[in-house]
Amino acid sequence: MAFTHHNGPRPSPAQCYNKLNAAGDALYVIGGKWRLRIIIALSDGHKRFNDIQRAIRGISARVLSNELKELEINGFVTRNVFTDFPVSIEYELTPYSDTLSPVIESLITWGEMHRQRIMHSEKAEQKEATALAEIL
Repeated sequence: MAFTHHNGPRPSPAQCYNKLNAAGDALYVIGGKWRLRIIIALSDGHKRFNDIQRAIRGISARVLSNELKELEINGFVTRNVFTDFPVSIEYELTPYSDTLSPVIESLITWGEMHRQRIMHSEKAEQKEATALAEIL
């Protein structure tokens, strides 16, 4: 069953309610501006805090710290403390984070398609404006 009525019959109110709850649960865990970006930044291996912060432009240390804690609580990230001198802390993805791969890949694919659509739309609007300006 599709999640919209455009691809088939409308979902029942109970099905719609269940889908709303499931989507709400997913967005609670991975939603927001930073969590998926953190997971993607960690996808090529373990990283220290500052490495993650450098990889994600615009994220503050406070926000990164809070997001890493939430990702750890939800089982997506492991925090490893190395007590050598100097003490270092590294973050890495857990095997459970692999369950997000289809979601992340779909979002990336959709984002690329959407960007192209918007860019194409803007170019078409610019061409129309240029043609109109030439006429006037």
